[in-house]
Amino acid sequence: MKLPHRRQFLYLAAGAATLQLDSSIARAQTHPARPVRIIVGFAAGGTNDIFARLIGQWLSDKLGQSYIVEDRPGAGGNIAAEAVVRAQADGYTLHLASTPDTVNISLYEKISFSYIRDMTPVASIIRTPLVMVVNPSVPVRTVSEFISYARADSRKLNMASAGIGTPPHVAGELFKMMTGINMQHVPYRGGAPAVADMVGGQMQIMFAVMPDCIEQVRAGKLRALAVTTATPSEALPDISTVANVLPGYESSFWVGITAPKNTPIDIVEKLNSEINRALVAPAIKARISDLGASVLPGSPADFGKLIADETEKWSKVIRAANIKVE
Repeated sequence: MKLPHRRQFLYLAAGAATLQLDSSIARAQTHPARPVRIIVGFAAGGTNDIFARLIGQWLSDKLGQSYIVEDRPGAGGNIAAEAVVRAQADGYTLHLASTPDTVNISLYEKISFSYIRDMTPVASIIRTPLVMVVNPSVPVRTVSEFISYARADSRKLNMASAGIGTPPHVAGELFKMMTGINMQHVPYRGGAPAVADMVGGQMQIMFAVMPDCIEQVRAGKLRALAVTTATPSEALPDISTVANVLPGYESSFWVGITAPKNTPIDIVEKLNSEINRALVAPAIKARISDLGASVLPGSPADFGKLIADETEKWSKVIRAANIKVE
């Protein structure tokens, strides 16, 4: 599958702000005039749902209309994304975008839309590391020890993930590519059941999204070996990075808001401004930090670049690991 034209996407994300300025002031002032939907591609209670509700409540409080979170799980998030792509570009249907949307572009050969071509970046919200965790029965405490242990006999290691093509899966595949380790991938229907089996000892290794596993790590039910971002996490300050052993390794989970293409730029800018205000509010920052994430403020163009960069990065992993969905 060919990747969308990166240069065109970045041009649209950066250049849209120069259009329609004079005629849009009144519209921005009156929007929203009715409830707005934020469509999420994963089940209620998961990481995406949590952050959608957090930012949705802020927008409801500040903009005077309900921002209703609507969970539509399925097809790795594609069902929800397609619903937003097909919606009117009027600012009343938004998408809770996240890392899987940039993976799906390469993962699914038969997909009726292009996330980059058919969506407008609005605002990034958070970025969080994944955590390389093992069940305490695995006799290792560092990434180096794990690599030696796995190379000795990888048959005894089952690698859990939240599903094929999810951030825990592709982060694990990147690790396998860089180390030459061949662990057995076991996909689950979401992060919560995967973490539960990690705690139960049915699985030995997982690259878990921080909010899904941080309480189990703090309680000693899982052992954290490293975080996957280039720098350590404030939530787990004593835990090193995978990159400390594998230079160049980096993986993270992020979420943000997108809208159908051709959504009026005044509405995009208003939402971007309000979301950035939320990210400096003490209560919001504290809640995000408690979940093990960091705020990720920026312009629509900044978010567009992140989406484009992540799409390019994960396409290489998908091809190299020959990851396919049925």
